[in-house]
Order: sequence, then structure tokens, then C-alpha cells
Amino acid sequence: MPRYATGKFAKRISDRSGMAFPYNEMVKEWNGSTVHISEFESKHPQLDPKYHPTDSQSLKNPRGQTIGAKVLIGINLVANNIFQSDGMMPINNNKNTKMNAFVGKPEVIIS
Repeated sequence: MPRYATGKFAKRISDRSGMAFPYNEMVKEWNGSTVHISEFESKHPQLDPKYHPTDSQSLKNPRGQTIGAKVLIGINLVANNIFQSDGMMPINNNKNTKMNAFVGKPEVIIS
């Protein structure tokens, strides 16, 4: 194997500041930059997020409901022609607009 020089008098240029520092005091960062130990920044933890498994979305062996549920739902809209107008002004007697909603009798049977 080849032997390398110790570099005790050598200088190296920092990739961050562009200043010359002793070769033996240079370190390599996580992004490949060679910087002086005073300029070194470790990798931020948010760059390597932890694995979080996803939540379950469905059941393993689902079955449909065996008893049919019947519920009556109705909506009535009673209006006295709310879109009439007198020129550019809407009419004033459209106060009769009503909306009724009702739900029938739901039946729940537990067996």
C-alpha cells in the first residue's frame, strides 16, 4: 500500500470559507465538503426523518350488513317565487321561503 505524507506543514483551502487552514485540522462534512473543524456543521436530524408507519385504512375481512335498514328522508322547499324582481331591485314579499327536512322512524334491531 502507498504511504502518504503526514502534511504537517501543508495547507488546505476550506470549501465553506475559502480560507487556508492546516491540512491536519480539516474534516469532511456529510455533504462532501472539506472544512476546518471550527466550521464543521453536523447533519441536521430533519434531513433523515424517522420512519412512521401509516395508519390502517380498512378491516381485514369485512362483511356487509345483513339486515336492511330503511329510513325515510324528505326535504320540502316551499317558496313564493324568490327569483322575481322589479327592475334591478328584488321584490320585498319573498319572506315566505321555508325549507322543511324530516327523517322517518329509523328502526334498530340488535340480536
